[in-house]
Amino acid sequence: MKVVSSKDFKLEREVEYGTPEQNQAVKEIVAAIKKEGDTALLRYTEQFDRVALTPNQLRVTPEELEAAYGRVEQSFVSAIQAAAANIRAFHARQKRNSWMDLQPDGTILGQIIRPLKRVGVYVPGGKAAYPSSVLMNVIPAQIAGVPEIVMVTPPSTGGKEGIDPYILVAAAEAGVNEIYRVGGAQAVAALAFGTESIAPVDKICGPGNIYVALAKREVYGAVDIDSIAGPSEIVVLADETAEPAYVAADLLSQAEHDEMASAILVTPSQSLADNVAAEVEHQLQELPRQAIARSSVENYGAIIVVESMEEGISVVNRLAPEHLEIVVEDPMGLVGSIENAGAIFLGAYSSEPVGDYFAGPNHIIPTNGTARFSSPVDVDDFIKKSSLIYYSKEALLRDGKTIIELARREGLEGHARAIEIRIKNEGKGGDGYGEQ
Repeated sequence: MKVVSSKDFKLEREVEYGTPEQNQAVKEIVAAIKKEGDTALLRYTEQFDRVALTPNQLRVTPEELEAAYGRVEQSFVSAIQAAAANIRAFHARQKRNSWMDLQPDGTILGQIIRPLKRVGVYVPGGKAAYPSSVLMNVIPAQIAGVPEIVMVTPPSTGGKEGIDPYILVAAAEAGVNEIYRVGGAQAVAALAFGTESIAPVDKICGPGNIYVALAKREVYGAVDIDSIAGPSEIVVLADETAEPAYVAADLLSQAEHDEMASAILVTPSQSLADNVAAEVEHQLQELPRQAIARSSVENYGAIIVVESMEEGISVVNRLAPEHLEIVVEDPMGLVGSIENAGAIFLGAYSSEPVGDYFAGPNHIIPTNGTARFSSPVDVDDFIKKSSLIYYSKEALLRDGKTIIELARREGLEGHARAIEIRIKNEGKGGDGYGEQ
């Protein structure tokens, strides 16, 4: 793992979203699903997943959900239940309520908050299955009050139509019972536009491969999406008190996601930098996903040595990482200086996987520097808001001329007259339609 100074490291990472060929392929898939429905959906499932299905086999049955429990360890069921309880408790604190403000003149101003009606959750099934992502997507939507939550996930490859039982158990524990065995861009398009078997949704969330990401971008506008997720990232901001073995392990915990993941240590300590570099190499030797992690740390990883902790904080804020660990003697003392980070982990024992799986905060977090302006998935992602305005006659007569003034300054005479006609009708006079 290379050790560099901040002057020699390019802080702004460029991530291209697909090749021209990939973008064109996704456009064609989305168009075909929109036009042909189930026919195209089944054709692409056979072509890409090597699974031939009939329309009646698309939906996972209640019997399959129940049978999945017999294919997983009871310890896993207990772990999913405990994690779900923590996630539910954390997100319950985010729930908002509608409100109204009745003013003395009879005017009522307020906000009506309603849940989205139907949400689609994409759960990947490629290099690894992620039951935890089921909980992180579904539970906030449930707390928001979404009445219909549908899940899609790719069928197993190699001619079998089964779905990873751990994903099915996580879905059952989260309360999802509408599940379809489809994946890829074709599943995203089916959720967005609907087919004979799958009703369309209002929003699509959940991670996936490049084709899923491109399909989400393609259908945005017809439906809402959570984000276009880039490769996973971790930045560790550490001083000389940090344990090199812990830091190295946490860097590798993200590097093993995929070859384009980014794992970076920022530190003013040269000795920590050297020791972590050695530890990363040592731990890589015994990591099951060694090839993926090694490609990640060699191509997108770095240990950045800074002159001071203040410079380190500046580097972190420019990186705006998905995950930030602060492993220093007094981590709470630095929190106020962090402006851009998706999730912040404080102290030596707040390892990033604590947040990924169990603590409660959502692990679907902005990537590729977008923490500068966006936030982790939460309950607000599954609601919509309507403004409420009731103006009394007294209030309109009081404010009418001001509204007319603003409308006419923008050249919108129709707006002005809509107010003016009410003032004139109440016998309060008026300046005449034609006057400016």
